[in-house]
Amino acid sequence: MTLEQTDLAVLNDRWAVEGLLHFESGAGDLPRVVLTTAAGDIAHVYLHGAHISHYQPAGCEPVLFTSKRSQFAPGQPIRGGIPICFPWFGPHPDNGNLPPHGFARILPWAVQSTAPSEDGVPRIEMVLRDDERTRQWWSQPFEATMTVILDHQLTMAMQVSNPADRNEQRMHFEQALHTYLAVGDVRQVRIAGLAGATYIDKVDGGQRKREGDAPIRIEGETDRVYLDTESTCIIEDASLERNVLIAKRGSRSTVVWNPWIEKSRRMEDFGDDEWPGMLCIETANAADNAITLEPGGRHEISTAIRIASH
Repeated sequence: MTLEQTDLAVLNDRWAVEGLLHFESGAGDLPRVVLTTAAGDIAHVYLHGAHISHYQPAGCEPVLFTSKRSQFAPGQPIRGGIPICFPWFGPHPDNGNLPPHGFARILPWAVQSTAPSEDGVPRIEMVLRDDERTRQWWSQPFEATMTVILDHQLTMAMQVSNPADRNEQRMHFEQALHTYLAVGDVRQVRIAGLAGATYIDKVDGGQRKREGDAPIRIEGETDRVYLDTESTCIIEDASLERNVLIAKRGSRSTVVWNPWIEKSRRMEDFGDDEWPGMLCIETANAADNAITLEPGGRHEISTAIRIASH
């Protein structure tokens, strides 16, 4: 029996929930948990990065996009699904040699608990704490937990704590649940929920602009950080004849991203022709909305994703 099989056996023996949750070998032989409901909804969560790679309600097309060229390897981010950006968003502000979007998405998380929720749906909680791995990039003591629940929607919640017994300083960080949504054709979708919001336009050199009142259309490379917004976003997808709702709590930023043509060609882990089939709507606290925690403080960010009638 291989080490991986032994690990999977141990995981299943300790944490599996019959009929709702089990562990298996995923892409790149990385362990992942499969969550299923009685209705037939399914989700895949990798322990690598506490990363949700797949969500498919019964009778529907997959809701999340994952690139066919994504790397599933230790130390590498998974391109697609819902990567976790923490403790910074984008390039590190002071050191370009540090991992983009932080280290949470490139390290394995530990299972902390599994159980059916009160309604009998699958739930898993994973944890990442500071140790010798994280301290090479960030000296801050911290504890982060990620909870994933699958019901009539996919819900994920990330709680970050500044442990008072190990740190007497404030903790400053950015974070994002970097959600890649599968769409029929990004050029035909409309994004509602961000009317009037101020955003940082990264494609235009970080200029600050105000969104208009009409739903957003994607007409070229798009990389925007919308500030001071707690609104639910609705993706109106004419090609797939569905609406996708992305609700959030504990988040004051929303990121909208699509690489379009030229940037797609420069990304090694993203197919040149995949950009029309994806759109990122990210639940975040970034830039002006970064979080500061006092010793002993906690902050939770969460997002809930579901299909609504067209």
